[in-house]
Amino acid sequence: MTKISPSDVQKLAALSALTLTDEEVASMQTDLTQILGYVEQLRDVDTADIEPTYQPHDLETVVRQDAVIEYGVSQVELLKNAPEQADGSLVVPRVIE
Repeated sequence: MTKISPSDVQKLAALSALTLTDEEVASMQTDLTQILGYVEQLRDVDTADIEPTYQPHDLETVVRQDAVIEYGVSQVELLKNAPEQADGSLVVPRVIE
């Protein structure tokens, strides 16, 4: 079984830009070793007669017709009610810096 060392955990933490305490490193070492052990068990499963499944559900892409809906009000009339507009669009306060 593959064993993860504390230095392996610290290297993964550094690559992930994480700062871990010694207790967290020990906990992660145990968890990652168990995960790799589980993956090794899966490697031993015989899947020779299993057909690959790319989608477990019978999902279909739902596509609607892209059509312009005329509501009886023009863009110009709607923008008359806007407190501020520019180039046929509403101007709103910036929310992301």
